[in-house]
Amino acid sequence: MGMILCLNLLFKVAQLCLNKLMPAPKLYDTLSKSIKPLTQTKARDFGFYACGPTIYAEAHIGNFRTFVVQDTLRRVLELSGIKVKHVRNLTDVDDKTIRGAIAKAIPLAQFTQPWGEKFANDCQSLNLLPPHVEPSAVDHIPEQIDLVQTLIDKKIAYVGADQSVYFSINSFPNYGKLSGVDKIEINQSHHPSKSSSLDADEYDKDHISDFVLWKHRKDEDAEHFWQSPWGEGRPGWHLECSAMSLKHLPHGIDLHGGGVDLCFPHHDNEIAQSEAATGKPCAQHWFHSEHLMVEDQKMSKSLGNLYTLNQLNDTGYAPASVRYALLAGHYRKKLNFKFDLLKNAQNHLKQLGKYQQQLIDLSQSPATSYTELCVQSIDSLLINNPFASAWEALLNDLNTPEALGQTFLTLKQLDKQLKPNSLNTEQAKSYLKGLSLIIAAFGWDVTLTESETTADIPADIHALAEQRLQAKKDKDWGACDQLRDQITAQGWSIKDTPDGYELIPQN
Repeated sequence: MGMILCLNLLFKVAQLCLNKLMPAPKLYDTLSKSIKPLTQTKARDFGFYACGPTIYAEAHIGNFRTFVVQDTLRRVLELSGIKVKHVRNLTDVDDKTIRGAIAKAIPLAQFTQPWGEKFANDCQSLNLLPPHVEPSAVDHIPEQIDLVQTLIDKKIAYVGADQSVYFSINSFPNYGKLSGVDKIEINQSHHPSKSSSLDADEYDKDHISDFVLWKHRKDEDAEHFWQSPWGEGRPGWHLECSAMSLKHLPHGIDLHGGGVDLCFPHHDNEIAQSEAATGKPCAQHWFHSEHLMVEDQKMSKSLGNLYTLNQLNDTGYAPASVRYALLAGHYRKKLNFKFDLLKNAQNHLKQLGKYQQQLIDLSQSPATSYTELCVQSIDSLLINNPFASAWEALLNDLNTPEALGQTFLTLKQLDKQLKPNSLNTEQAKSYLKGLSLIIAAFGWDVTLTESETTADIPADIHALAEQRLQAKKDKDWGACDQLRDQITAQGWSIKDTPDGYELIPQN
């Protein structure tokens, strides 16, 4: 209970615990291609805008890698004394959400709401701090229309022959500066065999064209449209982030985050829209997370490896382990997500919980004062604290693998002092403060442990699993599914492995 209280309270008081001795976190900036400090230099909140999910389906662990990394960075910023205003949008109107609503023959809001709620529940399971503002595209249609009108008035946008409104990329000389797409590629894309404008929400570098701001109503949009000065229609996908960030972060974006796949076209288009409209930089710093691989393969529907939290939980891995695994690699490098990584995460979280409890006992710190120790650690960590090197790794381009390595190296040193019982109360408090801060920065809740997978397997469950294994060998997939359902109905999950299967009792 003390750990949960610490995690909740720590981020409320961290904003008040400014420490001038603590260096500012440094982070790679995608635009300048350099590592730059992140500092709160003005008398206002540090504006952090992050592109959120399109709520048309269940988010998978590839999506959550980005959100977990962003959450960890926010924690490091706040623990460093930087007061953050975190804005993360929800895309509830685009090609995919409209297609989904039409396929279900239900209103758009009725289609997107359950997916938004599912995303929020998954975020809570992963212990993500909720954003301070979570705006949706549908709720900001007027702001998007106003932004389009501004761009038309400046002759940067135009109404096309199809009555949609497009952004003229030739009117913005620095178009593509974030991703590196240059004018040569743009000009090559504008030959007669390709359209000079494109109204799709998502596309790749083969379709560099004037992009749509406002999409004129089409028959396939059905009733999903709004009134505008240019007729009935709806916003293009790229428009919403510019409109919402200008509203909710009126003083500017200090840090803009997203997955690396958003660099082009989404963020290049966002830069063009915002900077053309305001004449100011869209963001001071750009922060992108790399892709997630799964078992050495690219994530895809065809490979069936777009794992969700529910699927991993069904195989015995709690969200706490998933969060740990997603932070095991540096955010700027592809992470190869393997089930062995989850097993290691389980073990490491149990180790952390064990050391934490030992330190609480040795430091004679009751649970009621543990939150106090967490807060105090902010001020004292860099003053002769054993975990200083782990914290410094987090400050240096959010180097989570280095921080993990330094954390367990420190715990190994601690273990040498625990075995001969040579650790005194003050030393235990120092270790506890440092470990508390690292746990808080990583967003771990080590009080949440997975169920043991070594429970005795009943004979009837084992027999069903053996039958299913034989059905797999016979390629009788219908029988496989039926036997899995029988096993699940009796309180067990079955996970396929290279050697056969693993049976895991459900919580």
